[in-house]
Amino acid sequence: MAGLRVRSLLVTGANRGIGLGLVQHFLKMPSPPQWVFAGCRDPKGQRAQELQNLASKHSNLVIIPLEVANPASIKEAAARVGEHLGGSGLNLLINNAGIAKITMLENETLEDMTETYTTNTVGPLLMGQAFLPLLKKAAQGSPGSGLSCSKAAIINMSSIGGSITYPFGWELMQVTSYRCSKAALNMLSKCQSLAYREHGIFCVALHPGWVQTDMGSSAGHTPPVTVDDSVKGMLKVLSSLSEKDTGTFVDWEGKVVPW
Repeated sequence: MAGLRVRSLLVTGANRGIGLGLVQHFLKMPSPPQWVFAGCRDPKGQRAQELQNLASKHSNLVIIPLEVANPASIKEAAARVGEHLGGSGLNLLINNAGIAKITMLENETLEDMTETYTTNTVGPLLMGQAFLPLLKKAAQGSPGSGLSCSKAAIINMSSIGGSITYPFGWELMQVTSYRCSKAALNMLSKCQSLAYREHGIFCVALHPGWVQTDMGSSAGHTPPVTVDDSVKGMLKVLSSLSEKDTGTFVDWEGKVVPW
């Protein structure tokens, strides 16, 4: 984790679960980022209470109203972040916000598929577009020629549930809309890595493990991985990734996940 040195980052879905865990760990680093932007849908709501408490103690934590399924909200968030950063760029964009509908295949609907895909796949696409100028600025302002998470990067929080080769946990949770959205997110991550490489921006799809969050536990089973362990593992992995890893799909322990 010591290898990950970023001046600024944004985490979406930062009011609970993995998103909140990431914010907490970045704030606890020996050399914390100058800016930690925490995006969430309702910053003043009850579900963001823990995030509000953190912000009252850390002047470098800025809560940003952000609904990743709403293009206008994304553009507004990018403008706000840009204002805070002044002339500098954003080093790290972590697209963590996501939803899952616990549904059997025969009960999937157009509405559920569309909502899940919009949040889990289209959201990260639009976030990448909106924050591209700030990411490019960070890449231009960072020394060295190689790609890395410390320079400028998009991290898309994916899931092994989106692996076509290894459809983990089908017997426990079919969640077809979620699986399809994450498989599409994996392709988006590959496309972003190809399109943004010339700008010095690293892109990766990251599986956080089956984690003990509200979403992870929603099928009635207790996941094996704690938020703390998942976040520590992911930050260690992000610090170790280099240019050769852009466009790949890896997990919180650094293992390559099959597409």
